[in-house]
Amino acid sequence: MLYQQIHLTLPTWTHDVVDLAAVHESDEAKVSLAIALSRHNVDADTGGPFGAVVFGPDHRVIAVGVNRVMPHTCSLAHAENMAYMLAQQRLQTPRLNERIAPITLATSSQPCCQCYGATVWAGINRLLIGARAEDVMELTEFDEGPLPADWVGELNRRGIAVVRDICRDDARAVLKHYGDMGGDRY
Repeated sequence: MLYQQIHLTLPTWTHDVVDLAAVHESDEAKVSLAIALSRHNVDADTGGPFGAVVFGPDHRVIAVGVNRVMPHTCSLAHAENMAYMLAQQRLQTPRLNERIAPITLATSSQPCCQCYGATVWAGINRLLIGARAEDVMELTEFDEGPLPADWVGELNRRGIAVVRDICRDDARAVLKHYGDMGGDRY
């Protein structure tokens, strides 16, 4: 039988962690929420140590994502991709900033090569990053894949402002916790 449907979901605990009415004005508040999601995902054993949040111009959450690769047996179910897909469904557009702008993505860790590509096409204006790719590879068994040498410059040229190292120590702590647990789950 040919499969004709894909069904990806977030863990039910996300409803308890995310307040859709809350305003997250600072970059630190935005990334802190992404890190909190990554921590919950590890502690609840519902996926890997990555969280992402799409914010609208009002600094409120449009959608969130956590890594769901292993629970869904889907290599595309990274936190950023989950957040992008849910935001695109909610706003009914594949390019988020065509509906409203600016759109910000906050991530607990730097996007891997797959999520970098998705970021180019998702229609965001700002990318906020906690841990760096080298932190991910140092503290876990993940291979983040190849990126252009000047990946930040490439995003900037496409109108995406990148801010790195926001709450980096907190993001690294989640990665270390995951790595100390064995780090072999996505």
